[in-house]
Amino acid sequence: MTTETIGLFKAITAKMSYLDERQRVISQNVANSDTPGYQPHDLTPVDFGAVLKETTGSNIVRPDTTNKMHMGGPNDIRDPKNREQKTTYEVAPVGNAVIVEEQMMNAAKTTMDYNLMTTLYQKNVGMIRTALGRGQ
Repeated sequence: MTTETIGLFKAITAKMSYLDERQRVISQNVANSDTPGYQPHDLTPVDFGAVLKETTGSNIVRPDTTNKMHMGGPNDIRDPKNREQKTTYEVAPVGNAVIVEEQMMNAAKTTMDYNLMTTLYQKNVGMIRTALGRGQ
């Protein structure tokens, strides 16, 4: 049995591949920041709701409340973060739309997400090793 056959590791590896590709696209945007007429690119984010719907037949996951004292699901409370994100690209005087500061923020977020996936992968491998009695 390898980690490639475990669903969690497949998901983490797929996310890491996505983040790697996104970092490549962001670096191209930064490299072309002075190119007249260049439009920045980004990868389309993965729609977890669509993946969930494909897997379970529904895009709503509700916790099972077997007791009236259980807390409700996240859909019972309005999330203040659910506002539409505006496109913030503006056209620079040289005729391109690359804003280096935005690209650097995207690169930093992508790096943090990649580091999170790496940590999750390592922690899960550690748990498997512990379960098998091989410890550290």
